[in-house]
Amino acid sequence: MQNSVATKSRVGAGEILRFRYLGRHDIEDLAELWRSQHRRHTALAPHLEDVITSVGVDESWRRRRAQYLDWLADPDTIAVLAERGGVPVGYAMVTVRRAHQGSWERGERVAVVQTLSVRPDAEDAQVGPALLEEVQHQLAAVGIRELELDAVATNADAIRFYEEQGFRPFVTTLVARIGMAGPHD
Repeated sequence: MQNSVATKSRVGAGEILRFRYLGRHDIEDLAELWRSQHRRHTALAPHLEDVITSVGVDESWRRRRAQYLDWLADPDTIAVLAERGGVPVGYAMVTVRRAHQGSWERGERVAVVQTLSVRPDAEDAQVGPALLEEVQHQLAAVGIRELELDAVATNADAIRFYEEQGFRPFVTTLVARIGMAGPHD
């Protein structure tokens, strides 16, 4: 699915948003946008500190960078960077996996938004919706009909945004540290 052809979309007040599809050699182009995302995540989830220990921003990028490189080894992975005036304003990293068969018919494959990051000063410029639309266009072209993502539970703005984009709650993931049982009276 990866392709290096750039497409253009009209966004905001006549501004042109350029999409650039990335390969493994372009990974550093995502570093600052990821760091911004990491800062936002850790600020939104202080309630998790007793269960999940956060790491510093540079360590977070080192780990995420390695994960991105692994994902980009799969030709079905989509990494698309949105630029306005040559400046990165957001990106989406999307992987494709086999659908879990069970209670719902989801097709053979499901796409997963691993990261959707928009620079804080560009959040009102329709960058997020444009990235999701571009990704969905690419996925539909190869017959994938479902897209899923995770959102930090306390990020009400993000959850509202995703619901406005057509996403619906599906499962809730809960975390616990092993050995930390609830109260026993």
